[in-house]
Amino acid sequence: MTPERLPASFRDPSGFLFVHAGVLYRQVNHAYCENYDLLFSSGLYDKLVQKRLLIPHEEASIEPAEPPLAYKIIRPERLAFVSYPYEWCFSQLKDAALTTLRIQKLALEAGMSLKDASAYNIQFHRGRPVLVDTLSFEKYTEGQPWVAYRQFCQHFLAPLALMAYTDVRLNQLLRVYIDGVPLDLASRLLPGKTRWKLGLSMHIHLHASAQRRYSDKTVDKAAAARQMNRTSFVGLIESLEGTVRRLSWKGSGTEWGDYYPESSSHYSAEAADHKKEIVSRFIEHIRPRSVWDLGANTGVFSRLASERGIPTVAWDIDPAAVEQGYQISKKANQQQSKSATEQISKSANYPVAQSPILHLVLDLTNPSPAIGWRNRERMSLLERGPADAVLALALIHHLAISNNVPLPALAEFFHAAGRWLVIEFVPKGDSQVQKLLATREDIFQNYTVEGFEAAFGEYFTIHETAAVPETPRVMYLMERR
Repeated sequence: MTPERLPASFRDPSGFLFVHAGVLYRQVNHAYCENYDLLFSSGLYDKLVQKRLLIPHEEASIEPAEPPLAYKIIRPERLAFVSYPYEWCFSQLKDAALTTLRIQKLALEAGMSLKDASAYNIQFHRGRPVLVDTLSFEKYTEGQPWVAYRQFCQHFLAPLALMAYTDVRLNQLLRVYIDGVPLDLASRLLPGKTRWKLGLSMHIHLHASAQRRYSDKTVDKAAAARQMNRTSFVGLIESLEGTVRRLSWKGSGTEWGDYYPESSSHYSAEAADHKKEIVSRFIEHIRPRSVWDLGANTGVFSRLASERGIPTVAWDIDPAAVEQGYQISKKANQQQSKSATEQISKSANYPVAQSPILHLVLDLTNPSPAIGWRNRERMSLLERGPADAVLALALIHHLAISNNVPLPALAEFFHAAGRWLVIEFVPKGDSQVQKLLATREDIFQNYTVEGFEAAFGEYFTIHETAAVPETPRVMYLMERR
């Protein structure tokens, strides 16, 4: 079987990722051998893995994908799901930024430094941000400036500042600018008061001005080195760290951010409990290996899967709902891992516990596309599937009525998204659908139970239905044909 090189892994001459027989490997090239050996001899690898900051790996004895270049082949611990920064909520991006800076500080103590600070090198693994690019480190040379400084500001600081001070939705600029938000653009979009914030003034506004000033000039590297000794280097990292920590955004006040409070008028506590019982029974029956909860809000129903140890991705369009869900899951993960953290084995395997939920921002009517070089660097939503099971609860009426997506098109999409489907049909008699129809003409003649079952019956076998007590809603358990 011929190894398949990953299309996203081509920029770094130090090595690349490839898949062989369904297993992910990374080839370490001879060009990186000295830095790779230093990563281990310095103790940095062991320290980072012990602190759960770097994805662990094992060296493998298989044929390299490109033998003339190969120094080592390593097999990293595989991620349950790959996400991208433009899918993260504010606190996820902030935690990823702080993790990157923490890694840089530990690397400097070991005589190494991060040669890049790409947000794409961070993934959320077992509920925590972790560096997944083992080849990001290089030997530190006294007086050398941080080569990843600009990249950190563009990938982390600029979008965080825009989310905190301008609009949280500006994180979507990372979909447009795959190499990070240009600092001159960030500087223009940020309100004037940020120029009086020392960290933002230095690392965004003045940084952007310096880029413009020196864009056509040759940099005197020797002079730069004289200005950036180790003390200055540490000072720069600590300044960035303090600036990031001071940024904040409160995830509330949006349309769906408060969808599931106990006082909610559209859904009684009894009906919600019955709905949980139905979903739990369906999950227990099919026992899926992975779950996508589409339209998850804060993850109330996602937790029914994660509590059973099932890797679960909770998607929602509302950044406030995703923010709240992430904070809830983060707190639960921290409480559960207190004792487990002390039990990490010497083999560098993380302790296995209840599967943490990965909360992500997604507009299903405009989902994450394939982008980057040749549209192959970042995968689309469906390219990262299919999930074994998909939850679509209190969702279909928004897609079919608010966004005019026909039922057959919805059925086709869900057919591609997963094998099993737990879906809730919300008929026109429901108060939430009545609200959607209040300000528009009802042109949805086929939006009926019969129309729904006919459309989805073309793609799925309906195994079971269950009415949600006290509501006109119906739950379905379906399996892809």
